[in-house]
Amino acid sequence: MAKVGILHPGLMGISMAVSVQSTGNDVYWVSAGRSSDSRSRAEEHHLIEVATLSELCETCEIILSVCPPHGAEDLANEVISAGFSGLYCDGNAISPQKAQRIGETLNKVGIEFVDGSIVGPPAWKADSTRLYLSGKSAQKIADLFDGSVTDAIVIGDDIGRASALKMVFAAQTKGFTALLCAIQATAEKLGVRGDLDNEWSRRDPKSVEKNQNQVRGVTAKAWRFTGEMQEIADTFAGAGLPNGFFLGALDVYERITHFKGADETPELMDVLESLMNPE
Repeated sequence: MAKVGILHPGLMGISMAVSVQSTGNDVYWVSAGRSSDSRSRAEEHHLIEVATLSELCETCEIILSVCPPHGAEDLANEVISAGFSGLYCDGNAISPQKAQRIGETLNKVGIEFVDGSIVGPPAWKADSTRLYLSGKSAQKIADLFDGSVTDAIVIGDDIGRASALKMVFAAQTKGFTALLCAIQATAEKLGVRGDLDNEWSRRDPKSVEKNQNQVRGVTAKAWRFTGEMQEIADTFAGAGLPNGFFLGALDVYERITHFKGADETPELMDVLESLMNPE
């Protein structure tokens, strides 16, 4: 049994915590500065509360970081400042360059580092979510999930490999959704969206509803995808490939971030209006 800290029990993080918990490990979380939603999730799933990050770092031998990509590096530095000396896994959607930089920074102070990336939705059922891992200590993290609904897969010893896989996978999935948002807004602006729907329906009768639902449904997560698009753009640039599309995708998602926390999925025209006329 290991003592594992989760930073933080958000929608994805709590599912990772429960997977680790289900295999017999104790999972801790830091309550300081967290939202009431985080507290509700942590209490519902019986995570062990500690008041401060320093207390978590003193108690746990393993830390899993699951946070928005823009906060990944700062969080790792906070863990260093809090005196952690164990095994740290970054499971965030970051570029391989950033993963390597975080790993080097942690290694300098004696912290073991594993690069991780999550593909799929929050892990509440089997065969839906993969945690890809790379690094010399990757198997130690994979062992935490052995027998859980999260499929932990070690893909090599090189730091950055797991993050690279996440970046190229998300480039296709979330990148396409951003493109679809831009296409529908442009068609609406030019007065041909109905004609476009007709052409799509000739090719696939179900495509119009599917495309509209995809544009409407992404609004709840667009605030998280902005940072991810920047990380993907950095990944492509680092590989010597054009990255402009993903900077454009970042702009698309920024235009609809205000739908975060909406009680209901917005109507399509409300989304298109936000895309065509950003505030």
